[in-house]
Amino acid sequence: MSYAAINPFNGQKIRDFDNVTDQQLEVILDQAQGFYEASQKQDVEERTEFLNGLANEFEKNSEKYARILSTNMGKLLVEARQEVAKTVSFARYYAKNGVDLTQPQPYNDLPNGQAQVEISGTGIILAVEPWNFPYAQVMRVLAPNFILGNPVILKHASIVPEAALAFQEACDNADLPLGAFTNVFANYDQIDHIIEDPRVQGVALTGSEGAGRKIAASAGQNLTKSTMELGGTDVFIVLDDVDITKAAKDAAKARLTNAGQVCTAAKRYIVSSKIYPDFLDALKEEFAKYQVGDPLDENTTLAPLSSKDAQQQLQAQVEKVIAGGSEVLYGDLTPNEGDGAGFSPLILSGMEQDNPMYEEELFGPVAQIYQAQSDDEIVKIANNSRHGLGGAIYTKDIERGKKIASRIETGQVAINSILSSQAEVPFGGVKDSGYGRELSDWGIYEFANVKPVMY
Repeated sequence: MSYAAINPFNGQKIRDFDNVTDQQLEVILDQAQGFYEASQKQDVEERTEFLNGLANEFEKNSEKYARILSTNMGKLLVEARQEVAKTVSFARYYAKNGVDLTQPQPYNDLPNGQAQVEISGTGIILAVEPWNFPYAQVMRVLAPNFILGNPVILKHASIVPEAALAFQEACDNADLPLGAFTNVFANYDQIDHIIEDPRVQGVALTGSEGAGRKIAASAGQNLTKSTMELGGTDVFIVLDDVDITKAAKDAAKARLTNAGQVCTAAKRYIVSSKIYPDFLDALKEEFAKYQVGDPLDENTTLAPLSSKDAQQQLQAQVEKVIAGGSEVLYGDLTPNEGDGAGFSPLILSGMEQDNPMYEEELFGPVAQIYQAQSDDEIVKIANNSRHGLGGAIYTKDIERGKKIASRIETGQVAINSILSSQAEVPFGGVKDSGYGRELSDWGIYEFANVKPVMY
């Protein structure tokens, strides 16, 4: 596996990076284990101070870290700044709440005696993370595990090596203890070797279903706990009582932010048939406001895709969708020319279950739209998917929205707002969207030793 930073806007290579050697990897594992052993004798309060220092580092140097996201994976500069801010918020949450979340919990209503449940670390955690949120995804794993004293070894996506090194630099500048966090440019055999090491007690992956199956299988063979966040085909439901203008504006943003390269992006619009024509017209007007350009240009409204390979893969997927019977309601299917990875927004209809791409995640600025006659039909369409990561419902009737939300087979649902991860609530999916939860108290407990002490 080669690691190279290539600017997706113009296709220019920035730099190649050397893989870690096997000897270096052994040193890294030794250092991580050293941190783990030391941390289990340390007060949690000390680690919260380090975590606040890491948040300060990102906050004080936000522009530097943001620009790396724009040049490595094409994120709009304004969105890159937002990601840095979210990365800071994740660190702040665990710095603020880490002590309370790891306090022993009394369990006194026992037939015999009493008990307290202790929360402690377990060992080294391998984080296999994606390119679409190169800092925020990493902090979601590092922050709760650092509180526990679990060291994290990062294997980042091969197209964002500068972002991976920038996160390492931030940790170093914040004086995190040696071994607490280490980025490695590892190949597939080395990743398997890390998982096989008995000191490694967890694997957290965010990525494709294919990668998830391979990593989960490797973890399972070694009886190593894993969490998987594997993307989805999230729904954006529009009921018949909405403010159509606002719903359409949010619907476009929910699909086109980060060039549509978001696991919880609005990939399937399900719209009440009563307002479908008006909503579609308003949605087209909103899509027209998004134009591909240089992500470092403050006036650009749509980022390129993360790589030329991503552009070509999405083009091939959409062509299969059309060949399978779908129709383009908005946009131009003509491939973007040149070395850059731009992709023009599309709205598709007629995606029936016999379409060969029906169950596939289209990771880019391509939306599907459906009509529904009733709330029951909305739920049926929403649940007719092997995925279940997130979703959104727009309605003036909150109780109606909550009832529909409870029936949707997915990991989280937002009502009248674009779905976005927040430190305070758990994040994760069901079905083929994965298992396990990140963020909130659940993010602490996934790789913790939850140990009852009875007396």
